[in-house]
Amino acid sequence: MKVFTRKLAAALPSMLLCASLSGVTTMSYAETTNPNLPVSVTDKWDKTFAESNKVTHRKVTFQTRYGITLVGDLYVPNDRGDRKLAAIAISGPFGAVKEQSSGLYAQTLAEQGFVTLAFDPSYTGESGGSPRNQASPDINTEDFSAAVDFLGLQQEVDRNRIGLLGICGWGGMALNASAMDTRVKAVATSVMYDMSRAMGHGVGDGKDRYSTADRRAVLQYLNEQRWKDAESKTFAPGAHDLYVDEQGKVTASTRILPETLPANPHPVLKEFFDYYRMPRGFHARSVNSTGAWNATMPLSFMNMPLLSYASEITIPTLVVTGEKAHSRYFAEDAFKTVGSKQKELVIVPGANHVDLYDNLAGKIPFARFRQFFKTSLK
Repeated sequence: MKVFTRKLAAALPSMLLCASLSGVTTMSYAETTNPNLPVSVTDKWDKTFAESNKVTHRKVTFQTRYGITLVGDLYVPNDRGDRKLAAIAISGPFGAVKEQSSGLYAQTLAEQGFVTLAFDPSYTGESGGSPRNQASPDINTEDFSAAVDFLGLQQEVDRNRIGLLGICGWGGMALNASAMDTRVKAVATSVMYDMSRAMGHGVGDGKDRYSTADRRAVLQYLNEQRWKDAESKTFAPGAHDLYVDEQGKVTASTRILPETLPANPHPVLKEFFDYYRMPRGFHARSVNSTGAWNATMPLSFMNMPLLSYASEITIPTLVVTGEKAHSRYFAEDAFKTVGSKQKELVIVPGANHVDLYDNLAGKIPFARFRQFFKTSLK
């Protein structure tokens, strides 16, 4: 702990100062560090995909309305010249980082003529925000709008031609942002989740999993955990998908994915494990690869439906999902709700959910995304 004399301390902002003891003023580490600043800003290439020689990449930072500094990767086509280009802000999947799927999408679309920004959401990856491993439908929707702020100020970007692309759980965030932010001119999703529905009603086999009693049991469980966190003054880790047995007992893992895959795993668990926990998609800063959310995080989503105003989306909308994706019903139901007259639903033949995280199976329809944004962001 650093010690300051009263004379020196008087020159410092009062908000940073602790109580005066025995003629000296002390300052704790927590009080000298802004928790909203980036956790890190790594310059080295540490992505899960190969670097392209067709684009210029640079690390960037920008602030949200809540004062949290986000860290992103900006990709600009090498052949841009002096032209101002259409731009796309990209994030997801839920619990991933920009070095994984969103970065791959961003780099690939930049190769096809767009300025793209893949960013880490608040409280995760390299971005700021404390406590870590937190999520919020409001704050994470704001993250997308903050990305629009940033892109619209770049010399390479035509601010009247900005779109959003949300992957997995960030599909719902992208649609929510598009219903609110009139600067967004086109929105696309890939294997989207509606995270409010997922946490508030349970991810099932083509439909919601929780009964009303199950939902009540989950709320009881999470609020009991709040007492424990309040008493310990810490945040316990936990997965965001909770299970309720026939007796109404709620259980949750202390991490999102296990260290090792169990025998005869559920196919969806194996999909996620084979991406996040294996070299294919593993990244040390990814919540899904290495740990868990705060156990009480689902409370933020359970009473806050992300797609409440999806019917007010009037801009061109592209919803892409996999034929065999367990999340397909999220995409199909969202597509029905979106109010735009210029909307398209693409079902990728034979693709499961994680097939559209990377192009290992060659199933991501990048040509469809390119054509959609090229047409919609004229």
